[in-house]
Amino acid sequence: MPAVAQSDSAASAASGAKTLEAVTIVSQREARVSTGATGLNLEIKETPQSISVVTAQQMQDFGATNLNDALRLSTGIQVEEWETNRTNYMSRGFEIKSTQIDGVGMPNDWGIVTGAMDSFGYEKVEVIRGANGLLTGVGNSSGTINYVRKRPTNVEQGSVGVSYGSWGTTRAEVDYSKPLSDDGRWAGRVVAVREEGGSYLRDLENERTYIYGVVDGQVGDNGTLALGYSYQQANTDGNMWGALTFSNNDGSQAKWSRSASTTQDWTYWNTNNQTAFVEYIHQLAADWQLKTSYNFRSSRNDDQLFYVYSSTGLDPNTGSGATGWPGKYVDESETHLFDVNASGSFGLFGRQHELIVGASHGRSKQTYWNHTPASGFDPVSFPLNGNEVDEPDWGPKTFYSELNLRLTRMYGTTRLQVSDKLKVIGGFNFAEFHRDGNDSGTLFDQTEREISPYAGVTYDFTDRLMGYASYSDIYQPQDQQDINGDYLDPSKGVNYEAGVKMDWLNKRLLTSLAWFRAEQKGLSVYAGTNATTQQYYYTGMDVESQGLEFEVSGKLDNNLDVVLGYTTMEMTDTESGDPVLWAPRQTANLAISGRVPSTPVTLGANGRWQSKTSNVDGSSGYTVRQDSYAVLNAFAAYQVTPKTTLRFNVKNLTDEKYINSLYQIGYYGAPRSYQASLNYKF
Repeated sequence: MPAVAQSDSAASAASGAKTLEAVTIVSQREARVSTGATGLNLEIKETPQSISVVTAQQMQDFGATNLNDALRLSTGIQVEEWETNRTNYMSRGFEIKSTQIDGVGMPNDWGIVTGAMDSFGYEKVEVIRGANGLLTGVGNSSGTINYVRKRPTNVEQGSVGVSYGSWGTTRAEVDYSKPLSDDGRWAGRVVAVREEGGSYLRDLENERTYIYGVVDGQVGDNGTLALGYSYQQANTDGNMWGALTFSNNDGSQAKWSRSASTTQDWTYWNTNNQTAFVEYIHQLAADWQLKTSYNFRSSRNDDQLFYVYSSTGLDPNTGSGATGWPGKYVDESETHLFDVNASGSFGLFGRQHELIVGASHGRSKQTYWNHTPASGFDPVSFPLNGNEVDEPDWGPKTFYSELNLRLTRMYGTTRLQVSDKLKVIGGFNFAEFHRDGNDSGTLFDQTEREISPYAGVTYDFTDRLMGYASYSDIYQPQDQQDINGDYLDPSKGVNYEAGVKMDWLNKRLLTSLAWFRAEQKGLSVYAGTNATTQQYYYTGMDVESQGLEFEVSGKLDNNLDVVLGYTTMEMTDTESGDPVLWAPRQTANLAISGRVPSTPVTLGANGRWQSKTSNVDGSSGYTVRQDSYAVLNAFAAYQVTPKTTLRFNVKNLTDEKYINSLYQIGYYGAPRSYQASLNYKF
């Protein structure tokens, strides 16, 4: 808010006071504040849902240079990295299909994230677990991920860093922020990263360039404007399409070296992602503001791939029984997101209450082309060499499919202070979801409308202890198709959550315990392969899940940070009784770091554990299993000077061997690896 100048100029002159130029703080960056669950500016303790935050400092300490690694630091999140270039995120047994940047976004197509996005451009990552119908209008009972961009700071500052790690991985990064005007009303920030290196997987090479710039400042006395742009080019050679085959034809499970891969020496996958945004906030009155934003995203994938599968299982003696299929594709997507909302407080019955109302519109277009190979299936044997299959003669680039999506929303929520201790949150979200397009010559056109109510209540038992309960509708359009090639109906249901949150040590530490339950009808599950088209098809299933989640986060003292989380759940369905077997039923995570007293040394360790999982190989029909396992990481940092830090990271400290994901039948996770980095702040 602009400062109010003192009106009594005579008194001001007599006292020698000076009138200071008004400076608007253009971005709210208070610690542990999220608008993710309701759109209201609530602290995490006051929000009637489970929320975790991964900060930029945690990412830096534990060497989480991409968003996959950053999310592995969060409670209750499974990073299902089932291909070298594609990943799904899961929470509470379901795929997360709602991803946002600064609170704005559209549902992911299939929930898949293509490529490893760099994490250096983000101040923090917020994970809101459970259904979030009010925020998005579209979503299941898993959760929503909100990436919060870095914004310019009010003072000049910056950092440069270099690192070198296992498999020749090198990285250089720069982050610089500076006021652009003498009065501090405008400021800018630039972030740049270059990373390249090899991998423990045979023949896999990666390189990534990331650039992000943002300018924000004050417009007049009551407005703030922000403009930003980001660019990432990620290229990989020797990547896998699909993953390893683990099923033998005698029912046993095959074992391979951790470097095993299905790639051939002519494969590659290049991904380009660009974003841009404009955000304007206008202070309407002392307690009200209007926020408008436009976000643009585009992506392009250019790839040559080789897929290997087995419909019979492998011969355990010779490794034969697999078939390879080459593919060459180009796809492009473009998304436009508009949002406007008004928020503030109002007085009623002698108390102050909060309200937000808004509308948004998003649209995206995705187009796919392919180059049909002159030859088709090739028999192969495990383990594969990189030159086992020659690159085929590719046909001309031809149209494959087109998908257009539109999501229009109107939403509103209010937080009523019924008493000093009791607060009630209620809201609605109206969503119209439309898609049309052309899938290999088959035209489709669908429109769905849904109103999703949201309700929550919080009660302060003491100044430190709060109890809460919340309810949200589930409404999730589905991208999977039935045996006839028609899209499945949206999955619908309800989500309940109740819990307690308590702060400790003068609000430095927050603990939360939550019980959750979800009932989803018509959730897509794999049903088989169409004998005519050779395409997977799916059917809808009614699924119920419930469980408990516990988290501790914050500071044990001024020098010791801790995050401890545990999730346990059970799932049932109308047919098998125990669905989604690849989702672990228990997970735990721990991260602890702190300065060694009276030394310039900081030490830290983190780890994640998950219970056993299994899945049925969609090609062979055999079951693949992964026992429970834990992955531990550690770092040591030495502050050479007040501005210079030397850091050493070790990942997979115990050299655990495990299958990365059983979501689509995966490959082995990385063995023990090392990284040394040097960072200078100015």
